[in-house]
Amino acid sequence: MDVYLQQLPQQLVNGLTIGGVYALIAIGYTMVYGILFMLNFAHGEVYMIGGFAGWWVLHLLTRNSMPIMNAAIVISLMLIIAMAVTGLLGMMIERFAYRPLRKAPRLNLLLSALGVSIFLQNLVLNYQGAEIRFFHVSSLIAESIRVFHIGNVVLSFTRILVICVTFLLMALLTVMVKKTKVGKAMRATAQDTEAATFMGIDVDRIIVLVFLVGSALGGAAGTLVGLLFTQVDYYVGFQAGLKGFTAAVLGGIGNIFGAMMGGIMLGLLESLATTFFPSAYKDVVAFVILILVLIFRPWGLMGEKIPEKV
Repeated sequence: MDVYLQQLPQQLVNGLTIGGVYALIAIGYTMVYGILFMLNFAHGEVYMIGGFAGWWVLHLLTRNSMPIMNAAIVISLMLIIAMAVTGLLGMMIERFAYRPLRKAPRLNLLLSALGVSIFLQNLVLNYQGAEIRFFHVSSLIAESIRVFHIGNVVLSFTRILVICVTFLLMALLTVMVKKTKVGKAMRATAQDTEAATFMGIDVDRIIVLVFLVGSALGGAAGTLVGLLFTQVDYYVGFQAGLKGFTAAVLGGIGNIFGAMMGGIMLGLLESLATTFFPSAYKDVVAFVILILVLIFRPWGLMGEKIPEKV
């Protein structure tokens, strides 16, 4: 038991790190579902392309093992360009794959999302290949700040970076949703699309903005995970998408703040599970949680139970 207690602080830090990433992915799912009531299963591939976008920026700026800029600028460019690429990709997906089917049965939208997911995965496989791409960030970071020790807790520079950036992005999104006119329009559209239209809100513009923001956050998550685990490949979006979806369901799909809470809780539960079980079982934990939530509280922790219409 003493061994487990000694590991607990480290596992909490690990869980907070990966939980923030899950939260960013879950936000993309929940924002789209909150307005269109559809599951954007292509979101995992958007996350994956964000990872590749970040890798390309790092690769181009650090070729021949000779960094041409300092770490802060390189990492900032990686995140900004990854968010720009995936935000644009999300807008294109909405325009060409989802908007023509907006008034079609929801099954059509679901099949379109699955088709986009398969298309993007194979597109990256065709142009990038199946080999793993590695993030060589060690040359950028000074040796004196690569690792910090606080008691029994080991904090790497990249882990601190991931925690700070994920929570900063969530804070900025919270301010936008709560305090700006655009955020109010997003909440109004999610509550009642028809009424929002009557009140003069451009619903099409709001939907495009939702895909832009959600996809950009997914792209940032892809780059951050690449920096944390130092690799990306064409298949990483599948599992990350499932984790993000689980986090969204756990928090209450359609609720942005529920997605944040669900992602952090899922990350913490996974990390704590590795304290008592082999790390190979951490993915099992996520899907056991998903099953339990769907059985006992399908509307999630912060979602609202919608009464059945008769």
